[in-house]
Amino acid sequence: LYRSATATPGGPCEYAEDFFAREYRMNYTLHTYPKPIICWGHGIVMGGGLGVMAGCGHRVVTEKTRIAMPEVTIALFPDVGGSWFLNHMPGRTGLFLALTGASINAADAIYTGIADRFVASEHKPELVEQLLKQRWQADPAANHALVRHTLRPFAEQSVSQCPGGQVEPHLGSINTLCDGDDIHEILDNIVSQQTGDPWLSRARDSLVQGSPLAVLWTFRQLVETRHASLREVFQAELLLVTNIVRHPEFAEGVRALLIDKDRKPAWQYQSSRDVPAAVLDSFFTAPWASNPLADL
Repeated sequence: LYRSATATPGGPCEYAEDFFAREYRMNYTLHTYPKPIICWGHGIVMGGGLGVMAGCGHRVVTEKTRIAMPEVTIALFPDVGGSWFLNHMPGRTGLFLALTGASINAADAIYTGIADRFVASEHKPELVEQLLKQRWQADPAANHALVRHTLRPFAEQSVSQCPGGQVEPHLGSINTLCDGDDIHEILDNIVSQQTGDPWLSRARDSLVQGSPLAVLWTFRQLVETRHASLREVFQAELLLVTNIVRHPEFAEGVRALLIDKDRKPAWQYQSSRDVPAAVLDSFFTAPWASNPLADL
């Protein structure tokens, strides 16, 4: 993706654009698939992996689950359906996580609605064994019930091992920080907060390191898809990501954090207020006559 984005600056990036179109089509299929799909979200679940988990019918997290959406630090945005599930989180949680890339755990995932059950990882072998013993039927609804029936006792046995969450206890602070007259004021609130809380501090510092341009298109994407259908969400995400991979900001973010790893990206703008309105608008202007996901 990086080589494709840097090969023809400003022009089409065929490999990257085809990759995202296929990925989003797959994500939409997962969200709408009638048969039960179980995702075991153990360990780091980020980026494309989070998109896969979010779309599955039965999403299980463990004591080692670590989730984050740090796309603003590479000048992208929380895609793969992020515009859908972030907008459905409690209060202003989705916006806060999108802007800061804050890390969350299993309890947070369940609270915010991107996971369904907590099961301690030690139960996985027995859980798989029990699933293999089920008498599956032709009716998807009946099979979903069988999965729930199988998962439930393992979740009940695991309650005491679920870690304490960060999002719910901080919900009041999150809502206050994200209560601004515009995106610039919200950013000011988060960046200027004086706090000794380690979770909020890490979130603040992550935002400071992110691309000011990416922060703006992330905020606008969430606003514009707030009442969109799932189909419209993936179409909107493809429009935005297509414009992003044609822009040098994305290539610079990937270079600094994933290629050279110097963690010193040379962002095009020093602050969100420096970004011209026309520049931001250009990322939300369709780059083709017909959206490749128009047939969803």
